[in-house]
Amino acid sequence: MSRIAATFDRLNSQGRKALIPFVTAGDPRPDVTLPLMHALVEAGADVIELGMPFSDPMADGPAIQLANERALGNGMTLRKTLQIVTEFRRTNSETPVVLMGYLNPVEWMGYEAFVGLAAEAGVDGLLMVDMPPEEGGGLVPLAKAAGLDLIYLVTPTTTHERFNAIVERATGWIYYVSLKGITGAKTLNVEEVEQKLDWMRQHTDLPICVGFGISDGETAARVAKVASGVIVGSALVRIVEAQQSKGADEISSQVSQLLGDMRSAMDRP
Repeated sequence: MSRIAATFDRLNSQGRKALIPFVTAGDPRPDVTLPLMHALVEAGADVIELGMPFSDPMADGPAIQLANERALGNGMTLRKTLQIVTEFRRTNSETPVVLMGYLNPVEWMGYEAFVGLAAEAGVDGLLMVDMPPEEGGGLVPLAKAAGLDLIYLVTPTTTHERFNAIVERATGWIYYVSLKGITGAKTLNVEEVEQKLDWMRQHTDLPICVGFGISDGETAARVAKVASGVIVGSALVRIVEAQQSKGADEISSQVSQLLGDMRSAMDRP
């Protein structure tokens, strides 16, 4: 059983939902990411989504676009991102880490080299935003052979036919994008999300986690009542941006405060 599957099994047995924070590797500086990842776990994270910095993150809003620019401007690379995961695994062997990003840096490194280094580092899954399921022939077989889960995005406009194609290939969980548009939007209709998730559950047993538009504990708790997990990114990244001149401990503390609030709200009976 993969580390991701074991995590969802444990949460199900506890009657709890997954809290999945996203941060960009190297934001605002490379030395911040490792202590921030450990702080996220202490604050209640069940899985960490680690963004691979890229110069043209087209699905992301301004907050995460700027996070990518800060990381790249401070010398962050894909290889250094993988080194951070290696360091994280030295003291944490339980929390799944999913790399989220775009194909260009991966293609530049080479699929085989990337998958080998990712598996060796202790990465558990990949979410390649710009890799349609029918075009993953180069990367997907290598990732599956290495035991990496492949997580795909489903949006409010995804057709039934495309959803079926995604479910045939997905492992780990399904990432439901709750809004039409980019990350960081503010309006979320939980009733619409619930209706969509009810339909998806008729076609897959995979956990379905919801991201985009979740910025506070109240919203996280409402989404957790209908989803297998809650993914929060831009709200955390904005805190990193606001605290970017501070040290790693202060940045981690501020980010953990919001994540801890979400955890408490989600676990409230």
